[in-house]
Amino acid sequence: MSLFKTVPPNVVQSIRAFRVSDLQEEAARLGQHFLYAYCAEAMTKQQVLAIIAGAFHFPRHFGKNFDALGDCLTDLTHKSGPQPGFIVVLEQLPNTQKFDKEARETLLDVFRDAADFWADKKIAFRVFYSFQ
Repeated sequence: MSLFKTVPPNVVQSIRAFRVSDLQEEAARLGQHFLYAYCAEAMTKQQVLAIIAGAFHFPRHFGKNFDALGDCLTDLTHKSGPQPGFIVVLEQLPNTQKFDKEARETLLDVFRDAADFWADKKIAFRVFYSFQ
């Protein structure tokens, strides 16, 4: 039985009842990419983006801004060939003065845009996040 019985194929949602290990196992079972970024040590937008870039193996020239993040989640990946789907976990996104509610929402909007991009191509892109 699929772990994602009630989870749409293209969504950005709180991790809630899911455990990271279960999500990783489900990605393996489905043959999808599992992308995981643990962001608890980050304090700023640049640090959050650097952690994501390193965890997701973005190119060295990654610009550490939201536009570059969007490009890496869509164009670069799409150009690398057929994709089996994605399960993304952003754990412990910070709640700091330099990464506030507005910055978190903007980050999640970039992932929502990527989910829409992949939905148009009929490829699953599920993002689960948690806050500190």
